[in-house]
Amino acid sequence: MTGTDSGGAGGAGRGTDGNERTFAALPPAQGRAFAQTWWGRAWLKALEDTALDLGQLKKGRKQARDGAVGAVSVRPGRITAVVRDRDGTAHRSDVLLQQLSTEEWDRFLDMVVERAGHIAALLDRDMPPHLVEEAASAGVELLPGIGDLEPECACDAWDLCLHTAALCYQVARLLDEDPFVLLLMRGRGERQLLDELQVRSARAARTRRGEDAGEGSGSGDEAADGAAGIRADEAFAARDILPPLPPPPPVPQEPGLPPSLDTEAAPPPGIDADALEFLAADAAGRALRLLVDALSAGHERQPLDRELTPGQDAVRLAASCGDPLIAVRLAEGTGRQRAELDLAVEAWRHGGAAALAVLEEEWQPEPEALARAKADLAGAWEDGERPQVRAGVAGRWTVVGADVQLRYGRDGRWWPYRKVRGRWGAAGPSAADPASALAGVGAGA
Repeated sequence: MTGTDSGGAGGAGRGTDGNERTFAALPPAQGRAFAQTWWGRAWLKALEDTALDLGQLKKGRKQARDGAVGAVSVRPGRITAVVRDRDGTAHRSDVLLQQLSTEEWDRFLDMVVERAGHIAALLDRDMPPHLVEEAASAGVELLPGIGDLEPECACDAWDLCLHTAALCYQVARLLDEDPFVLLLMRGRGERQLLDELQVRSARAARTRRGEDAGEGSGSGDEAADGAAGIRADEAFAARDILPPLPPPPPVPQEPGLPPSLDTEAAPPPGIDADALEFLAADAAGRALRLLVDALSAGHERQPLDRELTPGQDAVRLAASCGDPLIAVRLAEGTGRQRAELDLAVEAWRHGGAAALAVLEEEWQPEPEALARAKADLAGAWEDGERPQVRAGVAGRWTVVGADVQLRYGRDGRWWPYRKVRGRWGAAGPSAADPASALAGVGAGA
């Protein structure tokens, strides 16, 4: 979805007040439902409950699925698009939805300000059911009901036609991406809503501060001040809308116990309860480590962990558990021999995914990287101390007369390897230069 200026996820608003947004035509929706979110499905339910001719509804759904709906314009009380028939005939189609009154907007905004979670949900492009339920309890109906969608089409149909139905199905996809589209139809654009929430949040914060100081919140001065607005610097101070986060709770010393799946009822076919318990315990341990890292000083400068492949994650699991039975199952599940998994685990313990890649991947350094590697080999030792090495494939140099090898990684670091029982295995962590890497292997080098 695209548009003419920023106005939220997936679309944009046209006009200085943000009270009209135009969304580019969406691609065909073959093989997918039109609505994924519960509020998108509620929109379609209102459409389907309103339709008198289910045949027109079915044809409209087919038109929308085939991509016959053009750019969609959304503004207070109305959505508009050009919908083309199969023969290319274009029809302007509109669907009208009643706007909320000023009093209804006031009740809705006051309700949202009372709960920071409501604001957070909207900013996250979410519309949780409790927000809609509490709005309904305050007399504000956000989602349309039966008969609330009023169609108008250039084809002169007196009721819902295939063109207006196609438009409604397409709008369900827009609503999935951004519930502010629905709020715009009800009368307020995203920027206007956020500005009003900002002002009301600042005003509520001032009232709370006055109450905390024993000043009360019902004085004439306060009421007059509220009617006149608030200071610009106070409104700017509340620009993030949400109140400050509380201090984080203390970090637990160890992960919590995973749920026990040892019940009287047997698990369904194909479900391994022991494996699920093991994975749950592993997830709890990883979550604790992530939490500790996130709360540590300087965590924002630490590189993010890259997502592991199933094969890498299996090696990580085997390296962390130490249970030979689990290791056997992990080897079988990843198509490795047990000896191959042991080598992979040893590499992982020396350097994680980077070390595993050096073990299992073969790569040919580019000429520039190869030149740097050769320069490292030439300058890492004093005269007469440099061991004799024999160049191999994939950035590997074997020490002549010893079962020791140096491997040059994609990250420009050197990894020591030793041959044991005919297999090359990682013999230590990486180093910035080959001499330091070999120093950790031992006298055999």
